[in-house]
Amino acid sequence: METAKGLRRTLTGVVSSDKNDKTVTVVVLRRFRHPIYGKFVQKRKKYMAHDPKNECRVGDTIIIEEHRPLSRRKRWIVRQIVERAV
Repeated sequence: METAKGLRRTLTGVVSSDKNDKTVTVVVLRRFRHPIYGKFVQKRKKYMAHDPKNECRVGDTIIIEEHRPLSRRKRWIVRQIVERAV
C-alpha cells in the first residue's frame, strides 16, 4: 500500500483495551522459528493506536498503520476493522 508520504508499515492485531478516548491498545502476535532450537515461538507486543471515531471495541481484529507521532506513545492509526468481536 503506497501513499503520498511513501511506504508505511501495517500490522494486524486484536484490540485489548478501548478505555482511553480516541485510543485503542492493540496486541500484535508475531510467530517465528527459534534460530537454535527450531521450535515456533510467539511474541506479543502492544501498540497504542489512534481511533478518531471510537469505533473499535475489545476483541475486534484491526489493521493499524504507521503515522506521525500523535502523543508520547501513539505512533499508529487505525486503518480498518477486519472482524468485529462477537
